[in-house]
Amino acid sequence: MSNSDDDSLRPATKLVQGGRRPEWTGDPRLGGGVVNPPVWRASTILYDNIADLEARGHATHDKLYYGRRGTPTVWALADALTQMEPGAEGTLLYPSGVAANSAGLLALLSPGDHLLMVDSAYEPTRAFCDGMLARMGVRTTYYDPLIGADITGLIEPATKLIFLESPGSLTFEVQDIPAITAVARERGVLTMLDNTWATPLLFPALAHGVDVTMMSLTKYIGGHSDAMMGSLTATRAVWPRLRSAAYQLGQAVSPDDCALMLRGLRTLDVRMARHGDNGLTIANWLAGRPEVGRVLHPARPGDRGHAIWSRDFGGASGLFGFTLKSADEAARTRFLDALEHFGIGFSWGGYESLVVPSNPQTIRTVVAWTDPDPLVRLSIGLEDPADLIADLTRGFAAL
Repeated sequence: MSNSDDDSLRPATKLVQGGRRPEWTGDPRLGGGVVNPPVWRASTILYDNIADLEARGHATHDKLYYGRRGTPTVWALADALTQMEPGAEGTLLYPSGVAANSAGLLALLSPGDHLLMVDSAYEPTRAFCDGMLARMGVRTTYYDPLIGADITGLIEPATKLIFLESPGSLTFEVQDIPAITAVARERGVLTMLDNTWATPLLFPALAHGVDVTMMSLTKYIGGHSDAMMGSLTATRAVWPRLRSAAYQLGQAVSPDDCALMLRGLRTLDVRMARHGDNGLTIANWLAGRPEVGRVLHPARPGDRGHAIWSRDFGGASGLFGFTLKSADEAARTRFLDALEHFGIGFSWGGYESLVVPSNPQTIRTVVAWTDPDPLVRLSIGLEDPADLIADLTRGFAAL
């Protein structure tokens, strides 16, 4: 089986074939190859002689040099993710999604720079902006996720980066990414997107003008809630800066975790279809319940982000939210505690369904979250939706 970089291949085929280069899956001395890249565990790499050491001294992502710079297992995952993003030069891997976000921001920003950060960003991203970036002299301005092309009015001479997250992972606003990236290119500003909700399977970010796309691979790519990792995939112009920063920060990932991520990647297409179908089924059912105030799901007609989602996205994942009409915190707690098939736990994108209470008003600073009804976030897994609906019915009875 030979790996192909053929851009004519469709995404599902790339998911199956990506990263399976013959030099990583076989040894001609053994007469063949294996389906999956083996797990190469290594810290120290041995050289035949000093000339060999010196020849590989500047190797990056294709020759064994030192374990921290990766092995074929690591390269296989990075290669497969790069192939999923048309226009990408390469992918770097990090121990978590938060580590990837932080490393990307550090690589692209310097003291005195100005950052535009979406107000609906994941809370650890905000914490990094308000903490470490602020201490190193980077100024952050938060902006309305629905600002679109009007973001041009916020760009200053010192603005170097616009950070996007779409849909927002708590409140699910869909940003007009093509409009924002067009303004950014015109003004000479880079863009970086947290694309964990959709993955490149549903939203190829670089094709929509983004310079750097981040994913928490812990979620849908891994898909089994048993490994943590993050990634940055970038265009040719930005890639060297990210790679240099990753080396300087000593970022490295386990080849065992990469093998788990590769396992998950192969079934992403079929899993995402099920996550999306199950999620929409349950979202539509919730919309008809008298206990529900609003359903926040961009794939539903009538949602405030539906028009842009329909234009730009190839499908939906299973993460969305809803409010409990005229309920209070105690009622929300009774609802959550009554559920049996939904685990109460952070993260999302695994095969199992999860639920958490959500309180966006505690972190928003530009566009206040004013809905008085308590918000619930659901991650819909791969169970039969009828069983999940029965479980939610049990929760409503506890109200």
